[in-house]
Amino acid sequence: MRVGTFVLAAQFPGQGQGEALHRAVRSAEVAEEAGLDSVWLAEHHFVPYGVCPSAVTLAALLLGRTRRIRVGTAVSVLPTAHPVALAEQAALLHVTSGGRFTLGVGRGGPWVDLEVFGAGLEAYESGFPESLDLLLRWLREPRVSGDGPRHRFREVAVVPRPQELLDGDAALETVVACTSPRSVRLAAERCLPMLLGMHCGDEEKAEVVALWRREALAAGHTQDAVASAAAGHVSAGVAQIADRTEDAAETLLKAMPGWLKQGLDAHVTVDGRHRTMRDPVAYTELLCRLHPVGSPRVAADRLAATSERTGITRFALLVEGSGDVAATEENVRRLGAEVAPRLD
Repeated sequence: MRVGTFVLAAQFPGQGQGEALHRAVRSAEVAEEAGLDSVWLAEHHFVPYGVCPSAVTLAALLLGRTRRIRVGTAVSVLPTAHPVALAEQAALLHVTSGGRFTLGVGRGGPWVDLEVFGAGLEAYESGFPESLDLLLRWLREPRVSGDGPRHRFREVAVVPRPQELLDGDAALETVVACTSPRSVRLAAERCLPMLLGMHCGDEEKAEVVALWRREALAAGHTQDAVASAAAGHVSAGVAQIADRTEDAAETLLKAMPGWLKQGLDAHVTVDGRHRTMRDPVAYTELLCRLHPVGSPRVAADRLAATSERTGITRFALLVEGSGDVAATEENVRRLGAEVAPRLD
């Protein structure tokens, strides 16, 4: 079982953006020191929910500061990026890090980001499959041209090619964030692993994994290819470790609702569509029930139960829920020293 951290660079009430970014970097450095498997980086624009606007840029910094741990994006938002530009950056990180980079991509939301970056609502509503396929071609082929409705260009050489990595597995790992049956089918048809969100429980994730498998086989992929890709599924969650389970939950309930309200309220839709907001306290309580929040034994049992029910063996766990740098570092160290060894 592979346990990693999920880093949002969350800006809690009363904090500066620099403090949030410092905590994000430190949590990743400590994750390597603690022996964890991976660090997954989110990106957001114009909101304190997360103050990292480029997950691939932060990944480059962290790959340079670490030597062993895998670093991935969770996710790079494809509708607001040119797929070739993102693929070039991913290939560069893959080759120069010795294959430690994972590119996670997603559709994002109908936010004002689409207006600011000039992508338009169509990029979100219908353009994701074209962008994903162009990105995948760039990662797999020596020369690529664009022939879709959004991206049209003459054939050019792929430089650098991800296959230039000579040691080990040359493939650049790519995962897709899936939040709807449509995105599950999209990932399955391309036999790409999924990243499943922290708002989902074990039953829902198990159903999504089963749907993905049916759709991947229906698309003509072999049993071996499907099994290999399925091993790459990632389950996002929240982790808070304390001697007593009630203390772990109390830590999150004191800090996370303020961050969630401030961060989620700041999102602005590009077209003025109605948004249904989660109750921050109720959502925090839900996350405490679903995920490894508690004593080391409780946390390990929770992760084992999720893995048994869903078949997922990779985890990206939000560890900064206290909002405090020192507390976050301690949380990461306990996750590595007291929880992960129980899962071997």
